[in-house]
Amino acid sequence: MVKKDVPEWLNYWSSNPSPEMEDRVLQYTTKSTSTTITTESPLETPPIPESPPQQKKEEEEENSIKPEEDNDDYGRNSTSSVSAEDISRQSQLLAELSRKVVNMLELRRLASQGIPDGAGIRSTVWKLLLGYLPVDRGHWANELVKKRSQYKHFVEELLVNPSEITRKMERSGRHETDESKLEEKGFLPRSEIPQGEHPLSLGKTSIWNQFFQDTEIIEQIDRDVMRTHPDMHFFSGDSSFAKANQESLRRILIIFAKLNPGIRYVQGMNEVLAPLFYVFRNDPDEGNAASAEADTFFCFVELLSGFRDHFCQQLDNSVVGIRSTITKMSQLLKEHDEELWRHLEITTKVNPQFYAFRWITLLLTQEFNFADSLHIWDTLLSDPEGPQETLLRVCCAMLILIRRRLLAGDFTSNLKLLQHYPSSNISHLLYVADKLRARTVG
Repeated sequence: MVKKDVPEWLNYWSSNPSPEMEDRVLQYTTKSTSTTITTESPLETPPIPESPPQQKKEEEEENSIKPEEDNDDYGRNSTSSVSAEDISRQSQLLAELSRKVVNMLELRRLASQGIPDGAGIRSTVWKLLLGYLPVDRGHWANELVKKRSQYKHFVEELLVNPSEITRKMERSGRHETDESKLEEKGFLPRSEIPQGEHPLSLGKTSIWNQFFQDTEIIEQIDRDVMRTHPDMHFFSGDSSFAKANQESLRRILIIFAKLNPGIRYVQGMNEVLAPLFYVFRNDPDEGNAASAEADTFFCFVELLSGFRDHFCQQLDNSVVGIRSTITKMSQLLKEHDEELWRHLEITTKVNPQFYAFRWITLLLTQEFNFADSLHIWDTLLSDPEGPQETLLRVCCAMLILIRRRLLAGDFTSNLKLLQHYPSSNISHLLYVADKLRARTVG
């Protein structure tokens, strides 16, 4: 069989690493677990809560997968030029957000290149990209009031203990006059509990029966919330701030599970929820930060609407299930790099489900440090057709970036490398993913 030529741009991104770099890759570096916190300077004076943990510069140099050093014409310029680029993009985004009617086409174009930190830009842009905020700025205030009030209603209705509901039913069913007469005589009023609402009732509509069924899911949510980003003080620790954030995650996931009985809660949803809540809770606007829980809930629902079938086990083997999506990623790799595809799936028999299941269902939140995940999400959320197609191209680009190591590896080494993806320059990764889009369209 004739071996297909590897395109020039692919050779650039998978250039031969130095022996030093080969040794570094063998360490199979996992995502950073550093607790070091860095704070970016906002454009406005309000203090910004903790920023996502960044890897130390030494770790970046030690573990990052880079093209050869003599190629510097794809956004790999000095820190000062990148900073100037960020400032320029931030100004353009602020200008776009200040319009009476936001131009979503332009906003998506700017956001897809990465949203600079500071001044709450990412928070507002993500809400627009997810359709939570309307494009007309004049409708923002009313829409936020309506949605936040609706979420408050969910909390009051869905997170109440059944005993509280029973007490309310008792109070509404009593006649105050009869009750006062009994109390005058020294008798306590008798509780009238409908048979279907008795704690021992097994009826399907019984609030107590539903409460006991929910208990198992709530316990799983509690465990997962406690495990969410243990390296970040924002999510973990004994501080009242961290505990309040954990409680917000818990409430959102419980309410989502109750409102979506077909899916309920699936392990890993907490990891998809975390970036949204982090970004919204860190909004410098105090009103927005205080309402981060409500805003996050609706944006989480919208985000999951494009991926919900991946969390439904009954649909795993269907055309909309996770296995079908993984197959699409495999076909995308075959289309762009058949040599690598053949080596992975036929020669070394590395089933893409072994690594891509987590990549896709958790939207790459576990493969990179938190700050890099936010940058990737800027691009994912900017796709007008939804995040999935861009996600698959990013996954494919991740394989292409380390193709020479994969081509040199066997089943064991390749699986270990893919399950512990090494640190990478996210700008390069997104550049390759964008090249895949251009080649597919072309």
